Amino acid sequence: MNLKLITGLLIVLLAAAGIFVWSGIFNVSANEKHWNITTRLLETVRERSIHARSGDIEVPPLDGQDMLSRGAKNFSAMCAQCHLAPGMEETELSLGLYPAPPVFYRSEHGIHDPAATFWTIKNGLKLTGMPAWGAFHSDQQIWELVAFLSKLKGMGEDEYSILVGEGGHSHNSADHSDDHEASHEQH
Repeated sequence: MNLKLITGLLIVLLAAAGIFVWSGIFNVSANEKHWNITTRLLETVRERSIHARSGDIEVPPLDGQDMLSRGAKNFSAMCAQCHLAPGMEETELSLGLYPAPPVFYRSEHGIHDPAATFWTIKNGLKLTGMPAWGAFHSDQQIWELVAFLSKLKGMGEDEYSILVGEGGHSHNSADHSDDHEASHEQH
């Protein structure tokens, strides 16, 4: 192809993209589902991005009962409103988010690689409502959540209640102050 043809095609594509953006054809409302191709593209971009950034993360042992219990408490305090917990009814928040947050205890939701889960909790996900918890929590606290999530699938309401106990965060706001700068190193 000659340079004029390539330049002409690029100008037409840029003009079409500009018209698409300025026309408002694409509905950004959370009440309207994405086009199927948009959903597939966004899911592929998300999964590849997480995979590319989590590949070098070393997963610590995740099987300690204290770790599991602290993760359950933090999940209850920070995550259950969106991701729900065993025995919990859907919330206004879980129903109002699009894309809908995964419900980890239900059997139809697969378990992800612990490193990918850690990266996602730490860094959040744009345009999904998933916050970047790494800005406020230590790596240890995030690994506790990962440990809990690895056991959550199929968990019953009684087991969940025992793990959460009296509930509440297993940390306070002072716990993250020393880690805040270090937490951004794995971005």
